[in-house]
Amino acid sequence: MDTFIQQIINGLVLGSMYALIALGYTMVYGVLNLINFAHGDVLMIGAMVGLSILKLLEAVAPGLPGYVDLFIAIAGAVPACMIVNVVIERVAYRRLRNAPRLAPLITAIGVSILLQTFAMMIWGRSPLPFPQLLSSEPIQIGGAVISQTQVLLLVLAALAMLGLVYLVEKTKMGRAMRAVAENPRVAGLMGVDSNRVIVATFAIGAALAAVAGVMWGANYASIAFAMGTLPGLKAFCAAVLGGIGNIYGAMIGGILLGIIESLGAGYIGDLTGGFLGSHYQDIFAFVVLIIVLTIRPSGIMGERVADRA
Repeated sequence: MDTFIQQIINGLVLGSMYALIALGYTMVYGVLNLINFAHGDVLMIGAMVGLSILKLLEAVAPGLPGYVDLFIAIAGAVPACMIVNVVIERVAYRRLRNAPRLAPLITAIGVSILLQTFAMMIWGRSPLPFPQLLSSEPIQIGGAVISQTQVLLLVLAALAMLGLVYLVEKTKMGRAMRAVAENPRVAGLMGVDSNRVIVATFAIGAALAAVAGVMWGANYASIAFAMGTLPGLKAFCAAVLGGIGNIYGAMIGGILLGIIESLGAGYIGDLTGGFLGSHYQDIFAFVVLIIVLTIRPSGIMGERVADRA
């Protein structure tokens, strides 16, 4: 039972990060019907920028509490990722809105490679250690443990997701997003600036990815220029699992995928008689994707057009 509780906690932590990344995929798809496969690398940019800010703080203002350092790193990574994503939309995607769907897909893969290459040139090809900012003393929950970093990650993820739900459901920009997602032409006739809404969608998705990127580095203590590829693919699987284009589906899919992956990592060795070890946990996301696409292609929540964005 202790192992089960521990794996559930690990799954919630991992799933929260998947959910934050998956929201970027599902928002862009909801508005543009585009899968932005460069989104995982925006996570990487957030982690790299956050690390650079932490190093600057260590030189300029040493001795600040770890929470303060972490919040400053996130505050600096968010606008950096927003700028990167807005530039990507303006330069790479805007002219391809009416192109065949294969063209934006290939472009997204190319943008991903470019971002990784630029990151490698700026920060190097070797993995970089991410400083441990919070106390390493674990918090006991029954027979399981959770770190202070993981608690902060869960709180930030919950606040970010609640903030996004409020923005989409209660604000003028959220109504504009839903209108463009449902019918961009009619929304334009009603005075909604589609370009502004699309830019805002890319910016919001990038902000969520920046939070996930910094917290990913803080949780795993290591980042690299290619770190965004696998989390990005898994987050895409989570978005499909929940229902691509549905923000609630992305949240549920991300958390559910994290729990499935953690439980699999904890028990796969026993279930297979030692044939497979915990290092095979990456297969679960893609097995789940195949199953969902086979049985229920619309995902758990289904793709509700009016709720896109």
